Amino acid sequence: MAKILVFNGDADGICAAHQLRLAGFAPDQVVTGVKRDIALLERVSAGAGDVVWVADISLDSNRAALLRLLAAGVKITWHDHHYAGEIPDHPGLVTHIDTAAETCSSLIVDRLLQGRYRAWAVAAAFGDNLHEAARAAAHAGGIAEGDLAALRELGELFNYNAYGETEADLHLAPAQLFARIAPYADPREFIAADPQALAGLRECFAGDLERARALQPVTLCPGLRGAACFVLPDAAWSRRVNGVYANELARGEPGRAHAVLVQGRDKDGAPGYAVSLRAPVARPEGADAVCRQFASGGGRSRAAGINWLPQSELQRFGVALAAAYP
Repeated sequence: MAKILVFNGDADGICAAHQLRLAGFAPDQVVTGVKRDIALLERVSAGAGDVVWVADISLDSNRAALLRLLAAGVKITWHDHHYAGEIPDHPGLVTHIDTAAETCSSLIVDRLLQGRYRAWAVAAAFGDNLHEAARAAAHAGGIAEGDLAALRELGELFNYNAYGETEADLHLAPAQLFARIAPYADPREFIAADPQALAGLRECFAGDLERARALQPVTLCPGLRGAACFVLPDAAWSRRVNGVYANELARGEPGRAHAVLVQGRDKDGAPGYAVSLRAPVARPEGADAVCRQFASGGGRSRAAGINWLPQSELQRFGVALAAAYP
């Protein structure tokens, strides 16, 4: 029997998967990747008697691969907070899915584990821009106020590290980072014992964020007032920073939605964008509904994205934003 752990490469996915590992799920194989690599179940080859645990990827985005594995006799347990669509009724599938705006996959796992590794869930919630939920979980778990700045930084740096077109854009491959935290039941132990892991991320993050902050918003369509849009150039730093920059913008102006678009070209050389969208913090709804109107879009109500938006679709995206956030 093979045990396979599949998880998104951002803070939430890594911290959720690590909690599951600490709780006793010792995988023979891990499958992960950059944050936008959401169809991870397609990479899984497994058969009857094998066990797959999933953390922080959308069931709906992996439906075909899920049905393939269930038909082959694989037992699958799913932990997630993204839009799932219709959940298959199958004896081989167990789901722990909660799409509420104020939760994340790590908090879902934390709930299942009754807070045994709470500090990892707090770091993940900070990384997912769920600051109120992170503080509430920390308070309930007896984590000192003085520790929150370090946990917030760890979560935000882990999240920053996941953004890129490929792993070549990243500071550390997510599987590397997952292996690096393996010995530590508490992220504060990791911070103290392995300062070099965060030092490089911290330096790179500061430089990338400074470049992004120098940009001015653009107008995607007339009358778009409920959302601010920023376009970043086709560069590795843009691909790394777009998600955490979108989070910063959302916190800074909680009454508006924010879209951060990174310029690029598809395999045929046609221009387009990768999109990170954040709903208003004051009304954290609708981001996933906007992004799902486009072929490679998905996410959750508070934060969503489009892996590839052709330039020809840019105006339609602006119209969708204006309709969702008038």
